[in-house]
Amino acid sequence: SVEPTEAGDYQLCFDNSFSTISEKLVFFELIFDSAQDEEEEEEEEEEGDEGDAWVEAAEPQETLDVKMEDIKESIETMRSRLERSIQMQTLLRAFEARDRNLQESNLSRVNFWSAVNLAVVVVVAFLQVRLLKSLFEDRRTTRT
Repeated sequence: SVEPTEAGDYQLCFDNSFSTISEKLVFFELIFDSAQDEEEEEEEEEEGDEGDAWVEAAEPQETLDVKMEDIKESIETMRSRLERSIQMQTLLRAFEARDRNLQESNLSRVNFWSAVNLAVVVVVAFLQVRLLKSLFEDRRTTRT
């Protein structure tokens, strides 16, 4: 967990000093908590209430005010849950991509070694046939 101390862009650096020869797959996840959302809401409030002008016009009664606050709260809850579900789906897509890459790598390795084994079997079969033929050949030069 990293608490941002300054506003702006941040950079992630990955170190490959363990082994520069072997292949690695790196996976990381960025999750933005609601603290950033609260800051955005504060900035929107500072920009002005032009977007909220309809709210003031639609609040003639006290009961309506409570209902509007409930609706706003449920919409914000729904929005945060949707954002979290998007993050989880992205995470699952990343896991699926990693597993697919591993599977494709294994498939190429299996295909290569299967071809090598097939070649060895064909060569051994050819040598066995030649050996068996040579056992039954008559090499005598005597005439009968």
